[in-house]
Amino acid sequence: MSGSSQKSSLDQFPSISVVALDFKTKKAADITIDQIEEANRNGSFCWIDVDLARADESVPAALVRLGLVPTNVLESAQTDEPSISFGRHEHCIHLVLVGMQWAEDRLDLERLDVIISAQSMVTLHRSDIGFLSAVKREYLTDFVRHAASPSFLVYELWDHLLDNFAAVQKALEDRVVGIQRALAGTPDESIFRDSSELASQLLHYRKVVLPARTVLTDLSLRKSAFVSEASQAFLANMAGTVERILQDVLVDRDILSDSLNNYMSLVAHKTNRVMSKLTVVSIIFLPLTFLCGVYGMNFEVLPELKWEWAYGAFWIAVLVIAVSLIVLMRRFRII
Repeated sequence: MSGSSQKSSLDQFPSISVVALDFKTKKAADITIDQIEEANRNGSFCWIDVDLARADESVPAALVRLGLVPTNVLESAQTDEPSISFGRHEHCIHLVLVGMQWAEDRLDLERLDVIISAQSMVTLHRSDIGFLSAVKREYLTDFVRHAASPSFLVYELWDHLLDNFAAVQKALEDRVVGIQRALAGTPDESIFRDSSELASQLLHYRKVVLPARTVLTDLSLRKSAFVSEASQAFLANMAGTVERILQDVLVDRDILSDSLNNYMSLVAHKTNRVMSKLTVVSIIFLPLTFLCGVYGMNFEVLPELKWEWAYGAFWIAVLVIAVSLIVLMRRFRII
């Protein structure tokens, strides 16, 4: 099969979109796969977006044959788990970005592989990705107004990814506040399960976001033919944004932990008050129980049994003992 027929065959699949960006004229145009080489010769930079989940089996192999994606990068995009990372290759750099969606009280991860070379950027994904959709909606405006080099697309991807991080962090924070309010009321036993799950989700969120700081720092400090120095300054600022998000997550975990600790302290305090009352009752009735035990014995000789005033004397003794114990406990501030 000729190279031309291979390229044309890819145009049959709606899972692939190609945009040619001319930074001199500030024009963007949708093109087909077989027009990429011509667009590159004319000085345009091409963004090729591929949905691997909907793409035909021949598409991945064709991407490799066309030199758009290294083989090992393609295999990683198809099989590896979502994890933010950064790799350098001879003719390109490979970014793995991970977005998140907060759905039904759980975190769903979205992996996006970004391969940037001198004249093209390829994005590979296995599902619809929220922050990538936001980039597609808004990048043309920034392209016309501000873009000076293809690395502005790197900025756009990270900018919307950080917006995604912030939105999910806000959803987690609202969940923490909800549990805090529930603990302040009369929570049921499910609150402890929900708190445990939320603590696990906060930890998972931090584990996903943490590598972003390292990758952004690397992109902003190490010189690269694919990331301009102007973009590096903005990426360095984004590393600070990631740091603030991570700090907010730690604060959320502390708030959740403190709320649980305060609730458990309150429960313990209430339990201690109940136990104190039970202790007072036990102290009063213990000697009275002793008296009842003595006169409840079945000995034949119990002189008080035949005494006319024995019943009255018993109750007088009961009252004296009870009152004396109450006075002593008040003096020693037991009650």
